[in-house]
Amino acid sequence: MTKFDLIRHVAGVKNLSKSRAEALVNLVFDSIVEALRRGERVEIRGIGSFEIRQYGAYKGRNPRTGVAVAVKPKRLPFFKMGKGLKDLINASVTRTQDLPAVQSETPAPASTSVARIA
Repeated sequence: MTKFDLIRHVAGVKNLSKSRAEALVNLVFDSIVEALRRGERVEIRGIGSFEIRQYGAYKGRNPRTGVAVAVKPKRLPFFKMGKGLKDLINASVTRTQDLPAVQSETPAPASTSVARIA
């Protein structure tokens, strides 16, 4: 699901115009980003939490040349999945595994969908 797909879904479910749904989705994402910039932890019950992790400076290597490089300290976002989301995802896996195997002469196409928000 892309951000565009999410906007379309919100507009359809809540009977909003596309521009109104886009403003709503952007407001939620911008609020999360601003809280993380301030160093706050963001928790969405049933889904998970976002936090900023601090990483100190260290010596790394350029993978192409092998030359040692000094890597500056940085702050990176980290997402930890909540128990509710984990249970929902694993429940669908369990239900799928409980189904009897179906023999097929042609293999099913590989899924190429990507979930991303940006």
